[in-house]
Amino acid sequence: MNTITAIMGKDHQQCDQLFAASEAALDQSEDFGPLKDFIHHMKQHFSAEEDVLFPAFEELTGMRDRGPSAMMRLEHEQMRGLMSEMESCTDAEQASNLGETLMILMQQHNLKEENMLYPMLDQHFQLDQFKESLISLLGPWDAAT
Repeated sequence: MNTITAIMGKDHQQCDQLFAASEAALDQSEDFGPLKDFIHHMKQHFSAEEDVLFPAFEELTGMRDRGPSAMMRLEHEQMRGLMSEMESCTDAEQASNLGETLMILMQQHNLKEENMLYPMLDQHFQLDQFKESLISLLGPWDAAT
């Protein structure tokens, strides 16, 4: 993996897997533990974007309060709100219902990042410029995958 698109797309897949595990745990045993794991990883993913990638994009383009990164930040806030509501739930069914809304938002959001924002970043930056910061937030990745 040698592009921002590849690394961040792979992390989207990991988020999706954690989400699916959390939904299964809520449905089968009303276990909120996997939901907490999912939310923790999503927060790390948002930090990788908002603290590392978006500032570089915004400095390059001058688009801080408008443009693709501003829209992604807004969507992150919407997802954070849903995740906070899910964490506050004491009923697994209520958390799952909120999760359905979150999943739709995540799918649409990820498509925009993977098809527009990440490729724009790849055009102007090398992954190595962000590697240490991304690894500290997302964990190591296998360069061969």
